[in-house]
Amino acid sequence: MDQEINVLKELAKKAMEIANKPVQDERRNLWRQHNSFKKTRPLIYVREFAFNEILDKKSLRCDDPFYRTYEEQLHAIIFRDTIGDDFIIEPWITVDAVYDPPADLRWGIKTSLDEKPSEGGAAAFNPQLKVEEDIEKLIIPSHKINLSATRERVEKLYDAIGDTININVNKGPVFSMWTGDISTDLAKIRGLEQIMWDAYDRPEWLHKLVSFMSDAILKVHNEAENAGDFSLANHQNQSMPYAEELQNPKANAYGVKRNELWGYMASQEFTTFGPDMFNEFLLQYQLPILEKFGLTAYGCCEDLTKKIDYLRKIPNLRRIAVTPFADVQKCAEQIGRDYILSWRPNPSTMISTGLDQNFVRSFMREHFQIFKDNNNQFDITLKDVQTINHQPENVVKWVQIVREEMENSL
Repeated sequence: MDQEINVLKELAKKAMEIANKPVQDERRNLWRQHNSFKKTRPLIYVREFAFNEILDKKSLRCDDPFYRTYEEQLHAIIFRDTIGDDFIIEPWITVDAVYDPPADLRWGIKTSLDEKPSEGGAAAFNPQLKVEEDIEKLIIPSHKINLSATRERVEKLYDAIGDTININVNKGPVFSMWTGDISTDLAKIRGLEQIMWDAYDRPEWLHKLVSFMSDAILKVHNEAENAGDFSLANHQNQSMPYAEELQNPKANAYGVKRNELWGYMASQEFTTFGPDMFNEFLLQYQLPILEKFGLTAYGCCEDLTKKIDYLRKIPNLRRIAVTPFADVQKCAEQIGRDYILSWRPNPSTMISTGLDQNFVRSFMREHFQIFKDNNNQFDITLKDVQTINHQPENVVKWVQIVREEMENSL
């Protein structure tokens, strides 16, 4: 056990050295200005980089599953320092609270997918709401933290590396990011294809279900805020959550209100819904939750090209995702200078099938011209990178190429 703790301490020491580099403050200033429409160079965020192909898990030295999780996280932080993008490495590591009931039973029924048949494989949906009457199985959730179980986890990590790196305790509500956007959990508990049928076969019932989920999430958020459990580490915008209008992220800074935080939602499971039905069956129920936050960001991998007019109903919207499946030209024209355009080029053509430098350069120049013509304030997110063909140097090279093309084109 002492050997495992020593391993974590050494990694945590390296992570803190990286977090305390001056470049982190430089990036904070850039993101703060960028997200507040101040002129900066376009920023680059490598959100995912197939770390499973970079870190050989056989090299991990912690046998304890709890320690092993943080050993992997610390290795990922250390590798991130080599990428050269504008990701901010914060001077803390986070322990999530344990909820009562457990997070997987947040609706009173199972919300996880079935087991994957192989590592890296796909999991099947196994929805628990099979017939309309099953809606009665849902519980009205509350913000309740299992204090003893949470304390046990926090103390275990603190005793190991608390003298080396800051330990942030996430006591925010169980409904956040994918658990809190309604769309993701709806598909998990009802079925992705089934909600499409429901919109036609039983629209009133689907409205009842989505309304119930919206009210429940809002209730839990209210309870978490009243309990003082929202903190400045609970910002969410699927990017670097800095802006001049809001306080900076900070570990264990509790008691903040939602109007002091970034909020985030997406609608990936509604990507095949037309704009009107997207608004009817999802967005109108997301709005009461989103409008409580100071600033918000919207979108992940879904095509929002024809839904931007509806997104304008979100009063505090600041960032819109433009994905590989979207019509970039039409999105850029609609977004203009009204919002930050969060551009997500296709990882399969960027890096996952090899790095074609000439293609990447040409692709970047083409799209930079689109953004320039439409006066967009944009940044670039490389995300959902499932493979890099075991060539981590390509991640670093991709960032270098994009930077070079920015300098030459903008």
